[in-house]
Amino acid sequence: MKRQETAETLALQVLAWLAADDERFPAFLGATGASAEDVAQAARRPEFLGAVLDFLMTEDAHVMAFCDATGHPYTAPMQARALLPGGQAMHWT
Repeated sequence: MKRQETAETLALQVLAWLAADDERFPAFLGATGASAEDVAQAARRPEFLGAVLDFLMTEDAHVMAFCDATGHPYTAPMQARALLPGGQAMHWT
């Protein structure tokens, strides 16, 4: 469980970083269908936090900017995403 909590914490850091960005936050809201009012409530759900990381990882520039701003390695968002619901690798065998 501790690993999932660490992943959720990173996703909350991403959410805070997005919310502080006047260009990326509206794009995030549009992509998720959430309103700014919904975000605080939704941020308590691991599934939503997975969507936060999914959005971040849609562009390498997002990942690099977040990681550069926070000191996380570039692999941290992907590793965190794997620990949240829906982030497990698909096996097509």
